[in-house]
Amino acid sequence: MSKLSPSLKGLINAPFARPGPTPAPRNIEAVYTKIADEARERKYGEKPWLALSAAATFTLNSPSSLEPLLTLASSRWQQRPSSSSSSSSSSSSNPPPTLLEPAEFIRKIGLKCISFNGIPRTINSLNAFRSHLSSAHPHLSPHLSTTPTRQTTPQNIASVHARGRQLWESIYTPLDAKLEAKLAEAHPDLPVHILGSHYGPLLSDPPEKSGLGSSVGRSLTSVVAIACLRAQTGVGPQVLSHVFGLRKAVEQGAHVHEFAEGGKEGGKSEEAEGIERLASDEGCEWILRSVDAISEAMAAAAAAQDGNGGGGFATPMRKRESKL
Repeated sequence: MSKLSPSLKGLINAPFARPGPTPAPRNIEAVYTKIADEARERKYGEKPWLALSAAATFTLNSPSSLEPLLTLASSRWQQRPSSSSSSSSSSSSNPPPTLLEPAEFIRKIGLKCISFNGIPRTINSLNAFRSHLSSAHPHLSPHLSTTPTRQTTPQNIASVHARGRQLWESIYTPLDAKLEAKLAEAHPDLPVHILGSHYGPLLSDPPEKSGLGSSVGRSLTSVVAIACLRAQTGVGPQVLSHVFGLRKAVEQGAHVHEFAEGGKEGGKSEEAEGIERLASDEGCEWILRSVDAISEAMAAAAAAQDGNGGGGFATPMRKRESKL
């Protein structure tokens, strides 16, 4: 293989191009903690704040910020109403669900971020996160999922396609057919790829087989979408679509099934009730402001790293009033 010239290598790695990840801001743990505290005060549940925080962090390309995020999430996971930690014991060879479940949850969030951010940031962040888990929590590594669950085969392709179509219609109804036609006008393969490569195999979920409370279901997928798109900036119409998508998840009752485990006798679980509050005007504003707070912290870290903060999703945003 031919070698690259020093000038070409230098240009690839030029500081102004920001070739590396965004460093973890010094105050990022405080930012995450404030978001988590707000979620608890407002009774939104533990999963939504972690979902939006992880999605924004993947989007803003800060793998090292996932480390304090996991630490914080693990300290709070045991207090989730439906956590299996209350019925599971840990040992030196069997890590507690309060660490394993949020770790797997963050990994699944990163995977779904591909549909909104592209592949490279998820690759780099998940690799860095896996490396952190191996070094900081070596007892956890053997228990992390290693079996893929999203392969398409001749036997399941029809059900994967149906799953994606169902999710598409759930989010965009009653405009789902009109939107698909509009996408096809832009390029005939655009809706084919979106539905066939994203909504089916990635954004919709196969049956959960792990028994962990780490699934990212219908309503949480909308939270991930809102967080990713808000952090990117410049895609307001898509943010709006997925805000409506979150509300439709509640209107359709998808959140009740999503959080069925731990439900009260004859009623909804506390987590499902939290999603209903989250889908309100106040709740959706909280999601956006929470992502903004993370974005502002990341922008400051990026600016300190290269002196100007230019380039990428983590560029400084116009100062917004934050009520977090």
